[in-house]
Amino acid sequence: MIIVDAKVEVGGMGGTDGMTAKILLVTGDAAESLEVLYPYQRLREEGYEVHIAAPTRKTLRLVVHDFEEGFDTYTEKPGYTLPADLAFSEVDPGQYGALVIPGGRAPEYLRNDPELRKICKAFFDADKPVAQICHGPLLTAAVGGLSGRRVTAYPALEPDMQAAGAEYQDAEVVVDGSLVSSRAWPDHPAWMREFLAVLRTKAPVV
Repeated sequence: MIIVDAKVEVGGMGGTDGMTAKILLVTGDAAESLEVLYPYQRLREEGYEVHIAAPTRKTLRLVVHDFEEGFDTYTEKPGYTLPADLAFSEVDPGQYGALVIPGGRAPEYLRNDPELRKICKAFFDADKPVAQICHGPLLTAAVGGLSGRRVTAYPALEPDMQAAGAEYQDAEVVVDGSLVSSRAWPDHPAWMREFLAVLRTKAPVV
């Protein structure tokens, strides 16, 4: 099931002003491995330059969330390690055409980081493309970016999305203008397919 609101406007950063199309991916320790690595590699395959930002420049320790019989919720195991390119304090949002917010446990504590909150707000204020998945919307909710929007997220976050003023949809991907949401890593193909459709209009590779 795919829900799309085709309110994509022509313009934005990435090609129309001659700048290299760069994408910022924000994450931290305990982020879900697939939800970091899949968009990172898929976007690079398309020709985008992707920078990973975290609270500090360090080697991030990612995790694997999986679904196992007999468990009421997902399980967590150690995942891959990945170096962060930038600290949040070093990020200039104006240098990036789009933002990616993976899930895992990281968004729960990252939403309290004042530097990251400023970064996220800058992307929403400029109506640049934002891709969020799983628990990632906890971050965008914290900066008021979901009020009046249609989103999906990990199903357990439905009350959080409603509290943030969003209309929650239980679908593999929901597109509301420049915001592209998915529930979790099984939805990756739909998530990146729809996000790339937005990027090709608002932040194309040049």
